Formats: sequence, C-alpha cells, structure tokens
Amino acid sequence: MSSHTTPAEAALGSDGGAVQHLYLAHHGWLKSLLRSKLGDIHQAADLAHDTFLAILKSSGRGAQADALREPRAYLRTVANGVLVDFFRRRALESAYLEALATMPEALAPSPEERALVLEALHRIDALLDALPAKARSVFLQSQLEGMTYQQIAERMEISLRTVKRHMQQAFAACLEAML
Repeated sequence: MSSHTTPAEAALGSDGGAVQHLYLAHHGWLKSLLRSKLGDIHQAADLAHDTFLAILKSSGRGAQADALREPRAYLRTVANGVLVDFFRRRALESAYLEALATMPEALAPSPEERALVLEALHRIDALLDALPAKARSVFLQSQLEGMTYQQIAERMEISLRTVKRHMQQAFAACLEAML
C-alpha cells in the first residue's frame, strides 16, 4: 500500500476502482434520489452506502461498473433492491413490535432479547427470500399452517414428489444458514 492510499482504497482492490469511480461520480445523486423516496437524509445516506456495498459484494458487479453505459439506471436498480429489503425489514420489525405491545408487561422480553429476536427474524426473512417462490410457499404451508405434504400437493396442484423436493431444498437452506 503506497503512502497516499487509504485503507478503504486498498480494501477495494481492482474491482473497487470501478466502484470507487461510480461512487465519486454518482453518490450525491443517489443520496438525493433516496432522500426523495424516504424523506430522511440520514436514512438515505445509509441506504446509498448500502447500495455501493451491495455492488462491491456481488461477484463481478464491481468489474462491470467501468463498462456501464447508464450508471444511474444501474444504481437505481440496485438501490431499489436495497429499498425493498429496507421496507421489508421495517415491516417485519413493526409487526414484531405490535405483537410485543399486546403482551402483558411481565412477559415482555428485555431489550437484549428483542434485539436477538429481531436479528433472528431478519435472518429467517433473508433465508426465505432466497428460496424459489414455490419452495418458500411449500415450506411455509408445512411449517406455519401445519399442512401435510399431501395437502400441500393438492392445494398447489403439484406432485407429492415435488413437495418433498421443495421441502428438502428449504431444509437444506435452513441447515446451511445454521452452520
């Protein structure tokens, strides 16, 4: 690392140069776009940052950043995905807090327990979101509705073997997430 290279620049590596250029050229615009959607400059700044992190984390995206003909359209697309995740997390947290509000105070979890439950809920949500739609639907019907595999097959008009395959896929994802 040369004397004028920051640790952040060194961490970006070769793909990071393209992302760094994208960041320098369009960060202000992206933050303004997100602020107009959220109405909160601080949240917009956080989500703009998360957008560039998502680009860096995705294999190959950083290298593609140099070749973009429409960088703002690309950033808007990635940022929309980040926004969807943000709103889904917010809705999940809101639902959890509403459920807590109905509990007697003596049974309410401590702030530490709340944080742990919210973290677990976010992980479960991400896991379910990563599953294909049919596998997610089969898994939720089995685990939340208590339906048998046969009932799921009939409801979804798929074979029992397909239900079992989807369940196997969902359980494999659960096991992977636990490790």
